[in-house]
Amino acid sequence: MVKDRGEALKVLEDWGRSIVDYIIKGNEPVMRIPARTLTNIIWDERKKILILGPKAIERRFLDLNEAKRFMQTTLMLKLIIQSIKENVYPTIRDLYYNGKHTMELSEPKLGKSFRENTWDEQSESNSVIEDIEVATGVLREEMGVSADVKGKIVGPIVVRSKGFEIDATKMGDTALSLPPNPDELEIVRMDAKYVLVVEKDAIFQRLNREGYWSSEKCILVTAKGMPDRATRRFVRRLSEDYGLPVYVFTDGDPYGWYIYSVYRSGSIKLSYENERLATPDAKFIGVTASDISKYKISDNYVIKATDRDVKRAQELRKYPWFQSHEWRREIDLFLRTKKKVEIEALSTHGLKFLHEYLLDKIHNNKWIE
Repeated sequence: MVKDRGEALKVLEDWGRSIVDYIIKGNEPVMRIPARTLTNIIWDERKKILILGPKAIERRFLDLNEAKRFMQTTLMLKLIIQSIKENVYPTIRDLYYNGKHTMELSEPKLGKSFRENTWDEQSESNSVIEDIEVATGVLREEMGVSADVKGKIVGPIVVRSKGFEIDATKMGDTALSLPPNPDELEIVRMDAKYVLVVEKDAIFQRLNREGYWSSEKCILVTAKGMPDRATRRFVRRLSEDYGLPVYVFTDGDPYGWYIYSVYRSGSIKLSYENERLATPDAKFIGVTASDISKYKISDNYVIKATDRDVKRAQELRKYPWFQSHEWRREIDLFLRTKKKVEIEALSTHGLKFLHEYLLDKIHNNKWIE
């Protein structure tokens, strides 16, 4: 990893110069970029994460199928380098709008004119940023490029940000919002015993207001659903740097279980960054399919699974990181019963049961990996 934006600038400019060198030498400019394709995603059994394989593509300027993407990449590279030199911190949305324009070409001999947008959708420009990341080894956080950050934390931890110390035990009913690059947060003091990652913001807020983190001396984390990069990175830091056990708490459905797998093993889309984002030791404490009977959840709280739920569960069943006996049993039970529940279903035994459930799962080692 680069240490600051100055180093990031040098790496990006060097990559740009390497492309220009092709032209100076009279050759076709070529970009060599690691392939972010499904066939180049590898499950590393030793590390227990998804990683990017060795395959690479060559993006050639004179290839009609690649010319537009080549242009998009050089345009985005220019915008990012410019932002670093001007000491501004654009969002990925800023870069999309800043680079979006229409090019026009008139061809009098054919009596035609041509119009082409640099990109039509933000998904195009986002993908180009990811290409630059894998090609240069410089992450967007290191470039100073940010996206929406959903992560919030509360608990016995003190951090320093731009010279200011922030005590996450003194947030009232609110919580500390994570910055786009959580590596810039200096952890001044850590007194937690474990990390509890909560899928739902509403449940996070409830546990916060009820003082769960204080009685348990733990750090509560939420990303309000599918985790963003910043939240995943900070959870990884807490696990890797401080050896804190990480427990993930989601709804009892395939979508919630997939959220757990993203925290634990990483995502296919960001396989090039999983070594700094994934937390292989993260444990799942629920809600599981078997909890419906184990904790006698009322039928009033049980929801019938949709075809989409079933399809996602079938996909999870094939993933290498869901091959433990416990996970096979839970997914197979779901596929047989086609029943799912949300975290709120635990209130079948009263509102206070949420705490009892968490304490039972964590302190009696009733988790699965």
